[in-house]
Amino acid sequence: MNPDIRHLDLNLLKALDALLDERSVTRAAARLSLTQPAVSGMLTRLRESFNDPLFVRAQRGMVPTLRAEQLAGPIKQMLSAIGQMLQPHAFEPHTATMTLSLASTDYALRAVVVPFLSALRVQAPNIRIAVQPVDPQQLPGQLDRGDIDLALVTPESTPPGLHSAALFDERYVCVMRDDHPESRHEALTLERFCALDHALVSPAGGAFEGVTDHALARIGRSRRVTVSVTSFLVLPEILRASNLIAVVPRRLALHADGLLMREPPLDIPGFGKTVAWHERTHHDPAHTWLRGLLVDTCQALG
Repeated sequence: MNPDIRHLDLNLLKALDALLDERSVTRAAARLSLTQPAVSGMLTRLRESFNDPLFVRAQRGMVPTLRAEQLAGPIKQMLSAIGQMLQPHAFEPHTATMTLSLASTDYALRAVVVPFLSALRVQAPNIRIAVQPVDPQQLPGQLDRGDIDLALVTPESTPPGLHSAALFDERYVCVMRDDHPESRHEALTLERFCALDHALVSPAGGAFEGVTDHALARIGRSRRVTVSVTSFLVLPEILRASNLIAVVPRRLALHADGLLMREPPLDIPGFGKTVAWHERTHHDPAHTWLRGLLVDTCQALG
């Protein structure tokens, strides 16, 4: 046979394997779901390639030559190895060892990553998670290069050309410390809401208005924001130590000890949370399982 692998025809090798097993062109054709003339033609090409008759007629059908018998074992091993290579890699969460790189906003770190890690530790304890901040400008290149495997973003900020899955829809609530003077009221009126001092999270830093202020402006009202911080993580400490109130995503308020939650007295548009990933990991069994666990964990929290 031509020693150049570029001329290797796997279909011919499959035909030779079937002929060696069946010792009959008719039975080999049936096994391969081909016609008898097609297999006869393949046998002719095999004889030319190996410069050997491979099979000779005998009283009880076809008998392999010595050369064919020498080829039988290696060909079967080769076809088996190729078959295994084409099978998807089995993923076992309990024994898997890998590192998943995840880009997350400050909000998603608490609302998504923390419950995800809790579930992951139970089901796949040897998988490591490397969390990085989301940089909208760098994210497409990071995903292309494989620096980031998953990105926790909003549908509007998801870079084009990526796969994505919805995690949940978020809404805003108002929070204050448990013994805040306003806590004695079951509902927060718009008048009192606007009269109180507010704290606000400005991820970029320095801003004193956000989605709540835009909602107030649409109805001709405003509030007084006296503290602006860059992180949701420090906000509970500030609220517990003051008479400030804040409007935050509901999933953050659910886990804040010592804080009371009230519905805002106006309609504040919420947002969706999405996980996005690159085509390079789309079919990988490990990444498919991890994405599924992430989505299931988020949706189970409601």
